[in-house]
Amino acid sequence: MTNRKDREMNTVKVRNTVIGEGMPKICVPIVGVTKEAILEEAKAITRLPADVVEWRIDWFENVFDFAALEDVMKDLRQVLGDLPLLMTFRTSKEGGEKAIEDEVYADINIKAAQTGYVDMVDVEIFTGDEIVRRIIEGVHAAGVKVVASNHDFFKTPEKDDIVRRLCKMQEMGADIPKIAVMPQNKKDVLTLLAATEEMVSIHADRPIITMSMAGTGVISRLCGEVFGSALTFGAAAKASAPGQMGVEDLKQVLTLLHSAQ
Repeated sequence: MTNRKDREMNTVKVRNTVIGEGMPKICVPIVGVTKEAILEEAKAITRLPADVVEWRIDWFENVFDFAALEDVMKDLRQVLGDLPLLMTFRTSKEGGEKAIEDEVYADINIKAAQTGYVDMVDVEIFTGDEIVRRIIEGVHAAGVKVVASNHDFFKTPEKDDIVRRLCKMQEMGADIPKIAVMPQNKKDVLTLLAATEEMVSIHADRPIITMSMAGTGVISRLCGEVFGSALTFGAAAKASAPGQMGVEDLKQVLTLLHSAQ
């Protein structure tokens, strides 16, 4: 595990948004199935206090047709203006909509980064070290940032295990490590928050994103500024994960907590 001690905490700047300083940034997912629905959702998000938009491409009906994917990307970029765009293919093994072969997963992510339409790409860290390294290198070569991710929809791992996973993401070169876990009880939420605090105060030299899911874990989506999670997800229409709050409510709570700091 890395130990940062005297190392500086870096921020990640994407367009005009700086992740890792001040209030946690709000990311709003797009989960439309058709091109029309995706662009409608994007238009609605531009009227909300969103800092980042995540396009969950695993929901898109033509995701395996790269020309169709790029076509939507291009229009999405136009609609979003200067809002940073995170592109995510959430695989079925990590709670997403579709299964995908590793090689195809790598290809889609690298080619998407090369279009210049996306600002960040999500890479599931346990896809396999060799392929993950290849994706991270390819995405970085295109000048795009990487959010490495891991999701456990069934349980909350031990604190040391959560920290170990986040450190692995950092060591593999991700710009922002991210983990989402499912609490079975309130103590699990405290485990996630304790892991977040430990990661940020001892190991991390870059922003991290953590959350405890479902209603039980909702506090973790609100208190990032206190414990060290740099970004939180809020729903515009349909939540893309259990426990997501509406964006307006989320912004209000984050602002309240920020003003009390």
